[in-house]
Amino acid sequence: MKNLRPDYYNPFFSHIYVEKAVRTHPRTKRILQCFPTAKIILIDHYKDVFCRKGQNYIQQQRSQNLILGAKQGQLLYRGAPVCQDFGNHNFYYTSCVMNCVYDCEYCYLKGMYPSGNIVVFVNLEDIFDAVRARLEEQSLYLCVSYDTDLMAMEQITGYTGEWISFAQAQTDMPNRLTIEIRTKSADRRFWQTHVPVPGIIYAVTLSPQAVIDACEHRTPSLRQRLASVRDAIARGFTVRLCFDPMLYCKDWELQYADLLRQVSAEIDLNRISDVSVGTFRVSQDHLKKMRKNRPDSAVVQFPYQNDNGIYHYTPALTTQMEDFLLDALKQKIPEEKIFLWKS
Repeated sequence: MKNLRPDYYNPFFSHIYVEKAVRTHPRTKRILQCFPTAKIILIDHYKDVFCRKGQNYIQQQRSQNLILGAKQGQLLYRGAPVCQDFGNHNFYYTSCVMNCVYDCEYCYLKGMYPSGNIVVFVNLEDIFDAVRARLEEQSLYLCVSYDTDLMAMEQITGYTGEWISFAQAQTDMPNRLTIEIRTKSADRRFWQTHVPVPGIIYAVTLSPQAVIDACEHRTPSLRQRLASVRDAIARGFTVRLCFDPMLYCKDWELQYADLLRQVSAEIDLNRISDVSVGTFRVSQDHLKKMRKNRPDSAVVQFPYQNDNGIYHYTPALTTQMEDFLLDALKQKIPEEKIFLWKS
């Protein structure tokens, strides 16, 4: 199965599973219009497909299907300890889409979800209501693109645009809303068709091209990402650069030095909001499943150290890698703009 030719697989989203309760929802209709030849299968609940036993995550990612449903129960979650909070106490995330069109070998989603297919929750208005209710009580730092890459799916869902419109409408709330949208997307059209909104941060993950080639499958190249960042800054969008996760690889010092050289040559770092730095880390439960799914992946099978349920590089290697990047960054941007993840 591993060596089957790509044309042996169905095209992406050839089958779309739709919960009966949302089949007439406006967002369902809009998404289905993007795939006029797809086979539509009505289901009772998204978990009947997404959470069934015996699925092969890796094979499914080669021919992803789409599942449209409604998000029920808890809609906002406390930020995970392995994630950067950037000094924000009220740090939360929400999942309006589960799973990603990109295929990064080190992604924790491969250890969190039982399926390689993508779930889109069409009842976005319920999540908006939950955010408004929280804003009545406290300020909120909300990550909306942790369990997917929203911008990579913008042509299908339009959800990034909807979050922009939502943020624009919250100016009368008693507390401040800050939204982070994490992405590896390089769709430069987005910056032409949307406007900058205060309180929305676009956090763009940057990796050496060697890491992208080896681990970040189906993602845009470094050159494409930098061109997109340059456009975003020129149009006044708030951009954060994320050198996170840093991955150990052959000649990693040369790779990351060259990465910074390219970033400095392409981007006016004085116009960057801030920078995130952190070496690879993942929960032990997620890595266990990732290793089962990807026995051939060097980044997944690396002999990490386990401390309190979190796998990471040894303290010596972690310090060496992070200090290398921090020292180089401090020569280019103010230290107060650099955020380093610490356990």
